[in-house]
Amino acid sequence: MSLIRRVRDITVATLNERLEKAEDPVKMIDQFLWSTREDIIQTERLYQQYTSHSNHLKMQWLQAEQQREKREQQAITALKAGEENLARLALQEKASHDQRAAQYKELYEQGRQSITDLEEQLRELRSEYQTVYDKREYYAARMESLRLQQRMNARYSGGHGAGQGHAQQPEGMFRRIDDRITDMELEAKSMRDLRRAGQQFLVQAGTSVQSLIESELQQLKRKLEKEG
Repeated sequence: MSLIRRVRDITVATLNERLEKAEDPVKMIDQFLWSTREDIIQTERLYQQYTSHSNHLKMQWLQAEQQREKREQQAITALKAGEENLARLALQEKASHDQRAAQYKELYEQGRQSITDLEEQLRELRSEYQTVYDKREYYAARMESLRLQQRMNARYSGGHGAGQGHAQQPEGMFRRIDDRITDMELEAKSMRDLRRAGQQFLVQAGTSVQSLIESELQQLKRKLEKEG
């Protein structure tokens, strides 16, 4: 198991621990996603650097191979011409290029193995990121449902008294209006009754005055009759 893989396992275990204690797991998941994305970016950069370095090693290896073949051909040409000393020099340089080609080939193969490891790590990181992201979307949806449910519960359970207050406000308002109209009706009725009483009093007073006048008139008539 690679060092990065072991570090990621520790990170995931830590995340699981924190998620169990977190009040808002979505925030914890967001932090983990941010950290994972940073790991992906750093691994991609390292992969590019390794790829570039590997290409350079391959170029050095192939150049050494070409020089080795060239010196071998020069040695053959020198031998054909009877120039053994030149052939020996060419073979010495060929041996040097052989060694150089072997060294660069070994480094190149090591680099290719590292690149393969990085490719695997990138696949794991991207797969892990996508899996956690999908979970994050699911938990975010659940948290939003929970928040909306809590708001509804606060309105109809914890805030039930306030809800009754709202329900009672129109009823109280209409009751006050009804009382006010009743008072106005009673006041109007009282004024009407008072006017009626006044009219009856005037009628009764007029009748009394008329009776008094008629009585006095009869008295005057009787008095005149007595006087002749």
